[in-house]
Amino acid sequence: MDWFVVSPLVVGLLFFVAVLAAFIDSIAGGGGLLTVPALLAAGMSPAQALATNKLQGVGGSFSASLYFVRRKAVDLREQKLNIAMAFGGSVLGATLIQHIEPGLLRQVLPLLIIAIGLYFLLMPRLGEEDRVRRLYGLPFALVAGGCVGFYDGFFGPGAGSFYALAFVTLCGYNLAKSTAHAKVLNFASNLGGLLFFIFGGKVVWGTGLVMLLGAFCGARLGASLVLSRGQTLIRPMVVIVSAVMSSKLLYDSHGAQIGAWFHSIIS
Repeated sequence: MDWFVVSPLVVGLLFFVAVLAAFIDSIAGGGGLLTVPALLAAGMSPAQALATNKLQGVGGSFSASLYFVRRKAVDLREQKLNIAMAFGGSVLGATLIQHIEPGLLRQVLPLLIIAIGLYFLLMPRLGEEDRVRRLYGLPFALVAGGCVGFYDGFFGPGAGSFYALAFVTLCGYNLAKSTAHAKVLNFASNLGGLLFFIFGGKVVWGTGLVMLLGAFCGARLGASLVLSRGQTLIRPMVVIVSAVMSSKLLYDSHGAQIGAWFHSIIS
């Protein structure tokens, strides 16, 4: 087993990519937009890149979750069912992706992420304070934990934003509280997906552990800003990350058509 695959210089660069990605991810999600392309550009195969990204993602989500739990922003006893559903959903999603082509999801996902960004942009008072809760217990765990966890294992981009949106709209939590809870479920689904990749032997451990350390540091800084800056920081970050993420996914799926359309306009 090759522990690094890439050169020491590239490993060092990937460390700093992980720091930045985890910082962004702990606030608004979408850190994988930086780490996965960076791992592919470093020369890893798609399977190695996705597996190694899950390893470093576990480090970032664990760091943020630990910070939020220690600051009593999240009560783990109240989240046991949600965590179990997120973990189980992720394992199921990571299993099914080996047998199902996620082409339709690639087409629909940019529209969903655009909708999230617009939702936060056009509703400026959303998440300012706690509101009436709409779902409790198992129904909420199935929707927010199981469904989003399944998506995280099956595909992944923007899972943190989906978790946060579920806590805002269905639990009535304010934005900072929703972001804190989202990272705990994100850790559970990252761990579930990682275990599947470990069994498949695709994780590049040396590079992944270096990135995990970087992600741990970046997420710790981002998590502290979530609690200190709250809505003033999270809302614009969610809107910006949603715009960038949807643009990237649209280009990945329709880059040739977009290029041809743009060329026809300027020619």
